[in-house]
Amino acid sequence: MTIKSHIRTVPHYPHHGIMFRDITTLLKDPIGLRTTIQEIAKRYSNVEIDKVIGIESRGFIIGAPVAYQLGKGFVPIRKRNKLPAETIGRDYQLEYGSDRIEIHVDAIQPGERVLLVDDLIATGGTAEAAVGLIRDMGGEVVECCFVIDLPDVGGKARLENLGCPVFALCEFEGD
Repeated sequence: MTIKSHIRTVPHYPHHGIMFRDITTLLKDPIGLRTTIQEIAKRYSNVEIDKVIGIESRGFIIGAPVAYQLGKGFVPIRKRNKLPAETIGRDYQLEYGSDRIEIHVDAIQPGERVLLVDDLIATGGTAEAAVGLIRDMGGEVVECCFVIDLPDVGGKARLENLGCPVFALCEFEGD
C-alpha cells in the first residue's frame, strides 16, 4: 500500500483553486494509519531524540503514536489560549491575517533534541513559528517530519533555510 494513495484530494477547499489534501481517509484505514506511524518511527528509531512535538491538531494524531513507538514523551504545540499552564507563544502570518501558537514553558529543557511532527507542510508559516518556539526554549530541532509535502508552495525550503532538515512520507506537486 502507498500512503499517498490513501490521501483524499478535495478540490476548491477551503477556497477556490486550493486542492486540499485530506489525511482523514488515511487515518481511518487501519493499515494506512499503522504504516504511517511505523514508517515515521522506523526513520527515527536510531536517532537521538528526547521528545516528539506535534503541532495542533493533526500533528497530535501522528506525533503521539510516534512518540509512543519511540519510547519518548510527547509535547503539544497549540493555538492561542488552549494550554492551561504558563506558556510562551509566537505569532505567524496566514493568508488573510495572523495567528498564534503556544507551548508550555516547562515543555522543553535547554539542549533537548526534538522531532517536530505535523500532517502537512505547505507555506511553512506554522512550522516556522513552532521551530522558533522550540529554539526560544533552548531546544534543538533534529528534523521536521510531515506526512505530506507540497514542494511547490515552498514550506520545505523555508524550513531548510532555517537550518532544519525536513522529511515527508509523500509529496503532491503542483499545489
